[in-house]
Parts: sequence; C-alpha cells; structure tokens
Amino acid sequence: MNLYLQSIIIAVLMLLQAPEKDVPSPRKNQAFTTGEELTFNVSYFFINAAEAKMVISDQIHRIDGRPAYKIDVFGRTLSIFKLFYVKDNWGSYIDTAQIVPFRAYRHIEEGNYRKHEVIDFDHQNQNAEVKLYDRENKNLTKIEHFDIPNNVQDIVSGYYLLRTMDLTGLKKGDEVSIKGFFDKKNYNLKLTYEGMDEVSTEIGDFNTHVFSPTLPSNKLFRGKKPVKIWITADANRIPVKIKASMMVGSINMDIVSAKGLLNNSLTNN
Repeated sequence: MNLYLQSIIIAVLMLLQAPEKDVPSPRKNQAFTTGEELTFNVSYFFINAAEAKMVISDQIHRIDGRPAYKIDVFGRTLSIFKLFYVKDNWGSYIDTAQIVPFRAYRHIEEGNYRKHEVIDFDHQNQNAEVKLYDRENKNLTKIEHFDIPNNVQDIVSGYYLLRTMDLTGLKKGDEVSIKGFFDKKNYNLKLTYEGMDEVSTEIGDFNTHVFSPTLPSNKLFRGKKPVKIWITADANRIPVKIKASMMVGSINMDIVSAKGLLNNSLTNN
C-alpha cells in the first residue's frame, strides 16, 4: 500500500507541472500567498488510508539572496495503514516573481527505506545539481549534475505556476505539453483538459477545471488516463478532488481544510 500512496502523490504532482506551450502565459500571482495550508483525506476502498498537506511557509525565505516561497507537501499513512509506514516530505523554494524553483528536496520514509535529496537549479546555465545524503540526512554522500530545459519545474513548483494562469481559454480535449525534472530525469507529459465540473466538498461547493495526464503503461494504474484532478475555477485555483484508478480499486484525495487563502471567499465563481 505504501507504493500505491507514493505513486498517486507523485502522479498528481507530475500532473501539476508547468505547461510548456499552448496555454496562457502566467499572470502576476493573485492566487496564493504565505501561510496557506491545504489538507486532504486519502481514501482507498472507502477506508481513510492517509493524510496529505500542501503548506506554504508563513515567511518569505531567501536562496542566494533571492526571495522565495518555501512550499512543502507532506504525506503520512493513517489508521490500519500505519502498518505500511509512510512519512514523506517533498518541498520547493520558488522564486516569488517568476514562480520557478531555486531548490527542491525530498525526504522519504517508507518502512525501513530512507531517501534524502536536495536539488539546486541553475536556470541561467540550464543545470541541476543533485545532492544525496545518508540515511540520517546528516552526511553528503553523492553529487551529480544534469542538463535541464529552460525554466524547468520540479515536482512541487509547477502546480503553483499553474495557479497563476488564466485557464478560461482552454477547451475540452485541448492537450498541453509539460516539462519537468524528477528523479534525475527530464520528462515531457501530455495533459488533457476535460472541461468543467461541479464538485461538493467538506469546505464548500465549487465549479472546477478538470485535468488528466497521459501516463506511461505501468503495473499500478489502470488505463492511459488513470488520474483526474479537479481545480477550483475561482481566484484561488486550489485542488479539491483527485482520483486515481488503480489496478485494484481506486484512490481518492478529497480536500477537508483550506487555511490562509489569499482570496478569502470559498464560494463558486
């Protein structure tokens, strides 16, 4: 079950990377700010399996003197699924103006497995420096360098760039190309716009934009477009529902709390 949980979170975050073309350019950020916290319930076969959080630090940080949002995504198993111990943290320091990552990191704890990784992005020279640390995250064990595309996104940052975009011009069936850097590899992903949908959640009812990625064939997900995500069509652009069709059953992520939103209204727009 821990592999399922990690895979769905990674798939969702990959879905939310920055489109390379064919969508409106980013606008000035009017969707999010410091102190925002989104909480999701993750269910499997109607059982509460895990909790996920997306948290923006309440302070502006600096990387090499440049202002950045510090954003963390946390995932942990709950109830009987604690037997499959998962406590993961993906994070990114994002340029407050351009919404591109300066630095990304992963701290993975799953059963006895541990992984600690930090990536520094040099967008001017199109290079990513990947640093790996030991099990206790104390000692540096390896440094590698990789070529990256211009203004590439990491596995967390792209979603926040997407939130700054005007999505009203998209039509059902439109496809966009995505570029990102994850697990020492550059990748491109096709993202299909599925249109609008009304969704009821614990925090309110929303009109939403629906997206789905085309994923490579694998043994976890069922079908070519197994993941769908519902993003509010209001000024906040927050995800409120995510569903993944697995080979056995499905995993659902539903929002249960939203704090510190830049736009306070949670009503439909």
